[in-house]
Amino acid sequence: MAGLFDPLQLGSIRLPNRFVMSPLTRARSNRDAVPTVLMAQYYAQRAGAGLIVTEATGISREGLGWPDAPGLWTKAQVEGWKLVTNSVHRAGGRIVAQLWHMGRLVHPDLGLGQPVSSSPTTAPDFAHTYEGKKPYVEAREATKGEIRRIIGDYICAARNAIAAGFDGVQIHGANGYLIDQFLRDSANLRTDEYGGSIENRIRFVSEVLEGVGGAIGMDRVGIRFSPNFFSQGVEDSDPIPLFAALAARLEELHVPWIELREPKRPTSAGSVPTALVSPAMRRDYSGAIVINSDYDWEEARDRVAAGEADAVSIGRPFVANPDMVRRVALGAPLNEGDPSTYYSGGAAGYVDYPLLDEAVAA
Repeated sequence: MAGLFDPLQLGSIRLPNRFVMSPLTRARSNRDAVPTVLMAQYYAQRAGAGLIVTEATGISREGLGWPDAPGLWTKAQVEGWKLVTNSVHRAGGRIVAQLWHMGRLVHPDLGLGQPVSSSPTTAPDFAHTYEGKKPYVEAREATKGEIRRIIGDYICAARNAIAAGFDGVQIHGANGYLIDQFLRDSANLRTDEYGGSIENRIRFVSEVLEGVGGAIGMDRVGIRFSPNFFSQGVEDSDPIPLFAALAARLEELHVPWIELREPKRPTSAGSVPTALVSPAMRRDYSGAIVINSDYDWEEARDRVAAGEADAVSIGRPFVANPDMVRRVALGAPLNEGDPSTYYSGGAAGYVDYPLLDEAVAA
C-alpha cells in the first residue's frame, strides 16, 4: 500500500512525498503580472512539498482577470518566474506552473475587451477589479480562429514556463474557467464541432493538451478538473459519462497526471457535490490521480492506501504552514491561517508564518 510519505513519479517529475501544494491565488505580482522577489521567498519556504503547483498564471492579457495575479506571456514575466524557480530548486523542491485562461470570468477592465467563452453567456455574481467588485459582462462566443489563437497562447505560455525553469505545467481545466466552460453543458451551448455531444465538448481541452504536450513533452504536463460540483456558474447535467470519456481521451494522449478538486461534502462556497467521478475515471485512466478539497489526513491516507488516488493536494494549510509536510510527519500542531491576508498584498500573512523550530523556541 502506498503512503503519503512514499515517492511518486508524475511523468518526468519524481516526487519525494505525495503531498502536493495546490494552486493558491495570492495576488502578490505587480500590475504587469510580473512575479516578485517576495513570491520567490514564499514558494521557496514551501519546497518541502512533494510538488508545488503555482497559483493560477495567465496565458494572455485576454485570459487574466484577477488583480495582481501573475502571467507567462511576456519576457519580463519569464524573468520574474526565474527568481521563483531558482529559489525553489535551491531549496530542493519541484514546481510546475498552472496555466490559466479565465474565459467569461475576465472583466473588461482587466482583459481590455469583451471576454471570450465557449458561448455568449454571463457569469453570475461579481468580478474582482482594481476598483472593487463589478458585475460580469456577457462573453462573446469564440470563433474557430480565436480557438486556434487561444491554443497558441497556451503553447506559448508552456514554452515560457520551461524557459523560466519550471519542471512542467498544469493546465487549469477547473472551477468554471475557460476549459470548464467548453466541457460542461451548462456553459457550452455551441452547435458546431466544439459543442453538443461529449465528444465535441472535450475537443477543445484535447487540442490544448496536444499542443502543449507537443511543444514541451507530454511527460511535463498535468491538468486540473473540478468535476462534481457547481463552480462559478458552471456545472454539468451528467458529469460521470463526461469525465469517463475525458479520462479515456487523457489515456490516449498519455497525460501523466490529473488533479481533481472533488469534494465529498459541501464546499466553503456552499456548493453541494454530486457523486465522485474519480472511480469512473480510474477505470479508463492509468496515470496518477491527485485528489483535492478539504481532506483530513486520515481520509487522505486511506484513499491513497486503497489505490483510489496516488497523492493529495492541499491548499490553505500550506499558506499558514510552510513546513507542513514536516509538521505532519512529526504529528506537530499546525498554524492557523488568517483569511484577511490571503489577497491583501505584502509580506503579512504571506512569508511571516513561523516554522516549527521557531514556534518551539518562542
